[in-house]
Amino acid sequence: MAVNLPLPVAAELLPVAGLELGHAEAGVRKANRKDLLVLTLAPGASVAGVFTANRFCAAPVQLCKEHLAQGAPIRALVINTGNANAGTGEPGLAAARATCAALAELLGCEARQVLPFSTGVILEPLPVERIVAGLPQALANRAADNWLNAAESIMTTDTQPKAASRTVQIGGKTVTLTGMSKGAGMIRPNMATMLGFVATDAAVAPALLQRLLKDAADASFNCITVDGDTSTNDSFMLIATGASGVAVEADTPEYAALAEAVTALSRQLAQMIVRDGEGATKFITVAVEGGRDHEECRKIAYAIGHSPLVKTAFYASDPNLGRILAAIGYAGIDDLDVGQLDLYLDDVLVASGGGRHPDYQEADGQRVMRQAEITVRVVLRRGAATATVWTCDLSHDYVSINADYRS
Repeated sequence: MAVNLPLPVAAELLPVAGLELGHAEAGVRKANRKDLLVLTLAPGASVAGVFTANRFCAAPVQLCKEHLAQGAPIRALVINTGNANAGTGEPGLAAARATCAALAELLGCEARQVLPFSTGVILEPLPVERIVAGLPQALANRAADNWLNAAESIMTTDTQPKAASRTVQIGGKTVTLTGMSKGAGMIRPNMATMLGFVATDAAVAPALLQRLLKDAADASFNCITVDGDTSTNDSFMLIATGASGVAVEADTPEYAALAEAVTALSRQLAQMIVRDGEGATKFITVAVEGGRDHEECRKIAYAIGHSPLVKTAFYASDPNLGRILAAIGYAGIDDLDVGQLDLYLDDVLVASGGGRHPDYQEADGQRVMRQAEITVRVVLRRGAATATVWTCDLSHDYVSINADYRS
């Protein structure tokens, strides 16, 4: 059960003019489930992407990078769940190319104008013939208001679809943004989503769109962790169809307004992944402030957010908070003066001056630990830098889900 995460409502997911979505049941891994998705873009759309830093990156990630680098206008994205097409070598690349070629033929464009994405089990051959056979069905039911079906079509161990919309006023006109994400496990920064897609009807040049996307990713999907594992398939894409007629240029108030909206939507989608983390019962914000630079704050936040000992203590509502101090200490800040820092659990001052605060009562810590949403705040007193990471607890169900994942 996801932590304080309402189910998306189809009617509240706004169509983005210039983009249509269609899904199919291709039987990639299991029968009778939505597992294939096609997004088609009107001419003139721009597409930007950021991808996993895992050196064992999947075949579709490699091909996406190749197609984007070639600079041809992207006309379609194709996504399958059930099989990651990762750890599949040259046959995997051939399968990804065949998928792109098949969709391009149906759409009357070039294969390099199609971007492929896969998610699911690693080290298994992609059943490309099933995907190709399902493409006509996906194209046939395309619609601009098909975001909920689309979000359901990219799920793996997710317990629910993840999608959201918002609008922003730019130049006196309404600009629409809608996005979706999937992921519940194998979530760690660089990237830190399994798959994420955000679309807007603003017009943004490709190079500027890439800049906007990277900034949004660094403030959202690169600030989450469920289990500390970086996936082979992580991809986060931003699409600007231009259909609203609102053109956005660099370093203008219009750009700032769009960037704020894209970042806010991306952060919402990223936090949905944490709230639906495999077996999660608690949503935890780790905020580090007073650092010399952003990077050292991130190191400390991630050390806390990745720690199995910290995460299991949160699951048990056990204020064994020395585990947080230990994580701060091994984060890799060699000259950290632990006598200067404060540790808070929500409003409760737990530690200061290098040890337990004299007024701290375990009952206060336990009160906070029982909550579904908790903030861990670390004050370093070394400077003005800050960083925030969102994570979840680690439960028995996480082990069960991953032990049974392939069965």
